[in-house]
Amino acid sequence: MAREIYWTDAEEIGIQLQEKYPDLDPLTVRFTDLHQYVTKLEGFVDDPAKSNEAKLEAIQMAWYEEYKDASQ
Repeated sequence: MAREIYWTDAEEIGIQLQEKYPDLDPLTVRFTDLHQYVTKLEGFVDDPAKSNEAKLEAIQMAWYEEYKDASQ
């Protein structure tokens, strides 16, 4: 069973998004799409309405770090 994931788990979400969408540049993803990607991750259990711009930005930056690491 997957670990439970919440909006505050930006690093874990970033890792999972990089694994699921390895060819997608996170900086090109709109926050509305990012919200959907996160809520569809296995193990995501938080309230979808509890997201906000700061949380989505933290997730996007964590995902971008993973993306850059994978590109090297």
